[in-house]
Amino acid sequence: MSSRPDTPTPTADREIVVIRTFDAPRELVWRAWTDPTQIVRWWGPTGFTTTSHEMDVRPGGTWRFDMHGPDGRDYPNRIAFIEVQRPERIVYEHRGEADVEPVSFRSTVSFEQQGDKTRLTLRMVFPTTEERDRVNREYGADEGAIQTIGRLAEHLASATGTRPDALTFAMTSSRNVILTRTFDAPRRVVFEALSKPEHVRRWWGPRSPSLVVCEMDFRPGGTWRFVLRDPDGTDHAFTGVYKEIVAPERFVQTFVYDVDGIRDHPATETFTLEERNSRTILRNVVLHQSQEARDGHFHSGMESGASESMDRLDELVGTMAASSISGARQ
Repeated sequence: MSSRPDTPTPTADREIVVIRTFDAPRELVWRAWTDPTQIVRWWGPTGFTTTSHEMDVRPGGTWRFDMHGPDGRDYPNRIAFIEVQRPERIVYEHRGEADVEPVSFRSTVSFEQQGDKTRLTLRMVFPTTEERDRVNREYGADEGAIQTIGRLAEHLASATGTRPDALTFAMTSSRNVILTRTFDAPRRVVFEALSKPEHVRRWWGPRSPSLVVCEMDFRPGGTWRFVLRDPDGTDHAFTGVYKEIVAPERFVQTFVYDVDGIRDHPATETFTLEERNSRTILRNVVLHQSQEARDGHFHSGMESGASESMDRLDELVGTMAASSISGARQ
């Protein structure tokens, strides 16, 4: 598998990072983030609405807005723009409003053009680890950021006529990576595709290298082992143990790249499946033993490999769901 030297970020222990690639050109994504008539359509977690009072996107400019929670509570906010480089980068500070408990952090939003797609990275840096953890705990900032980027994806999909179901990556502590993907299939179908080897061998891993070993003893205490083989014949083995299974809602397993120096430091993966309107939101929280292990995993090709793997899973569950509906009608 491809790899590159790990470059630790000095602020990693006090960050929230969300990464997503949109099937939309960069200029369109930029406008969605900077146009006051567009941003209110998607800003905020699921169930929230936003009222914008002023938005001046330039260095020294301000965005003042209220977020309205589903419980009827209002949350006044103020953002001060520090740097604006169209269409590549925005840096701003969230400073809160008067008479509101201060929640301060600096965000950098990067818009990277990748052909006709756009890779967006939102990096929120808090003053201390303790403050980030407090804001996560009391306000759900981590989940809110993930849901907000998901709503942006839906907004862009409606503008482009594409599907919003790309994989979202988030890092909300110094040791975790959270992968989120929505599938147009019921939860029972997605769970079956995750838990049966005859299905898993059809989607696990990128299209190249190929999966040559798929061994699964899917029960608590059971083990799994997958082997990917490069075109030159090099094998990459992955293995783990199933710790907990609650079908079709959740399962927990260990995960390790089975090579010297790494196999003794397994990560823990917690998969949860939530069904909404016959669609399934799949979340995988990967918890590593250290920041160094997490960064090494992420920079080893995790983003591209996992994205392609989830695309293949999406193709499979779409076929399975269609077959299930057809069978029920016969």
